[in-house]
Amino acid sequence: MNNNVELKMMQTIENLQNRLLNIRAGRANPSMLNGIMVSYYGNMTPLQSLANITVPEARKLFIKPFDRGVLKDIERAINEANLGIAPTNNGEMIILTIPELNEERRKDYVKQAKNIGEEAKVALRNIRQEANNDIKKEELPEDEEKRNLDDIQELITKYNKLVDDEVKQKENELMQI
Repeated sequence: MNNNVELKMMQTIENLQNRLLNIRAGRANPSMLNGIMVSYYGNMTPLQSLANITVPEARKLFIKPFDRGVLKDIERAINEANLGIAPTNNGEMIILTIPELNEERRKDYVKQAKNIGEEAKVALRNIRQEANNDIKKEELPEDEEKRNLDDIQELITKYNKLVDDEVKQKENELMQI
């Protein structure tokens, strides 16, 4: 029972970490391109399967496709993804230059990170509520039911702290200049 609940909570933390990765901190990171799909011979294909993505310096991403014929499609997909970064196509590869973040933009990203953290906490509370309902349905002896409910509460406290730590870490990363 508790293992299943803890597994769901761990998945919530993993989801939080993945979503926080997509908030950029003024540094190039290939994960910024996760989820970008490119039309390749009529099929929607993940960008990572069509090209090598490298980070030659802190604020640049090079996207070198395995097939040059797909350059325009990759460029179009990046523009449609609304990353806030204009791709440059030099005929061989696409270059993304990540702009420096200004103070206002950093604060927007921090706000976005906090919202993602709050969504993760809501997901954890839903998992707790579901687990508590399951425990109450089992018609266990009163002391055993209370012990199980306390175990679930300990888990949510532990995982809420993990959410706070992840968001705080992202906030520090975003506010560094």
